[in-house]
Amino acid sequence: MKATAVAPANIAFIKYWGKVDDALRLPLNSSISMNLSGCTTTTTVEFSPSYQEDSVLGLQKEEADRVIGHLDRLRAKAQTTRLAKVVTKNSFPKGAGVASSASGFAALTVAASAALGLSLSEKELSIFARLGSGSACRSVPDGFVEWVKGNDSQNSYARSLYHEDYWDLRDIILVTSAGQKKTGSTEGMDKVRTSSFFGKRLRDIPDRIKEVKRALVKKDIERLGVVMEEDCINMHAVAMTQKPPIFYWNGLTMEIIRSVYEWRAEGLPVYFTIDAGPNVHLICEAKDEQAVVAKVRQAFSELTLIINRPERGARIV
Repeated sequence: MKATAVAPANIAFIKYWGKVDDALRLPLNSSISMNLSGCTTTTTVEFSPSYQEDSVLGLQKEEADRVIGHLDRLRAKAQTTRLAKVVTKNSFPKGAGVASSASGFAALTVAASAALGLSLSEKELSIFARLGSGSACRSVPDGFVEWVKGNDSQNSYARSLYHEDYWDLRDIILVTSAGQKKTGSTEGMDKVRTSSFFGKRLRDIPDRIKEVKRALVKKDIERLGVVMEEDCINMHAVAMTQKPPIFYWNGLTMEIIRSVYEWRAEGLPVYFTIDAGPNVHLICEAKDEQAVVAKVRQAFSELTLIINRPERGARIV
């Protein structure tokens, strides 16, 4: 009863920020994302009657407890009490706003369910992953993914809009800080309703979702980039106007944003988005990757880059 799974992190073109139900992690809005080839979590789960307790290697106690809680959900589904050993490894900085919980709980869900002998559909895996970390549901399907918000636990899940080879985009992550962010996404979302911009954001998102889908159909990088940047700034404006306010960006984040505007004015079609952290994702088409990387190397030579293509979803390896 042992299995290993790998799952990608994902970058949201339309962000998830705020929950209807904390326990079930039901989101206030639907979202759209792309899986990332260079940001993955590999997790091995082994269940054995010889284990006297659950063992989660490489995580702090709070994180380990969250993993064990997730194993309990899957054990209940499999109707077993067998204990487990979990070993997990990230290919990228954890807790810095690059969706490590997304890849982590997607990999854990797929590995644990396989080790338990469960035969779950992609939808069921996505639902279970969501219970561990909301954005993890988007790391289960392939490529370009929509998380349908739904109105209960059984119809809030993620589905693939297009497979990973549909559009040859690049996500170039500029790591402005590899350290653990002070305010996690879960904690940050708790106060979302205290922002005066909260209601306006929710009202605007359905139109943004439609616009991103139109951009994907036409493979229109400008259309995608404009609405993606708008939603990113909007989400962070909500976070910055919550009570108490949350400031995820640092000085380098702002410098990069200003540089992107300059590069675009010079004719380079590159756009930014930023999840709940300071690190910046630059989105462009494959044909412009080298030009974007050259600009970044020239202006921000000290930063670590992670270059991503669209990727498959979580899978057994």
